[in-house]
Amino acid sequence: MNLLSSWAYGLRLGPFPLIALVGFATYAAVVLAAATILVGRRIGGLRRRAFKIHRAIAYVAILLATFHLLLGVSLYV
Repeated sequence: MNLLSSWAYGLRLGPFPLIALVGFATYAAVVLAAATILVGRRIGGLRRRAFKIHRAIAYVAILLATFHLLLGVSLYV
């Protein structure tokens, strides 16, 4: 867990630690998934395709959130 903790809170990728970058990416994926469904409702021809894209983005958001959780918990374990 020390390796994961050092990755999480190290400043290797710019001014933010990796845990913050993964958190930002998770938030962006959730917002993008919601926007996909909203756009799909407005444009009838994209409804079926929008749901498939929404589902894929939601899976990515779940994976990012799980990684974000592991990075956060690594400090305490």
